[in-house]
Amino acid sequence: MRPKIIISSLDAERLGALLGALPAHSFPCSEDLEDELYRAEIREPKDMPPNVVTMNSTVRFKIAPSEEEFCLRLVYPQNMDANGGTISVLAPVGSALLGLAQGDEIEWPKPGGGVLKVRIVDITYQPERSGDYHL
Repeated sequence: MRPKIIISSLDAERLGALLGALPAHSFPCSEDLEDELYRAEIREPKDMPPNVVTMNSTVRFKIAPSEEEFCLRLVYPQNMDANGGTISVLAPVGSALLGLAQGDEIEWPKPGGGVLKVRIVDITYQPERSGDYHL
């Protein structure tokens, strides 16, 4: 059972366009991300709950079973940072983070088989919470 996810209308629109522009089978988890967009509750950016991971949010999360903790900003592929402070929404963990709330946990397929178990520890920055509705 996957937790409920909430995505802003702006993020949903941009992600739909991104997925539509990708060559077929170029992104191994594209169907999983498409499924998430389809099942998501869509809200206007100004109506996003402050504890939900949106695009350009900075998120502290753990991956099981190692319980290794990361703090990364969820970005579109073109905004990846060479310094390692970002994660693309097209990466398996990035796709898993989108729309989850603080405390949520999800199992997400890994390319090549198996699953990742991701748990949201904290959302240290969310654009919508800061009043930036257009990032």
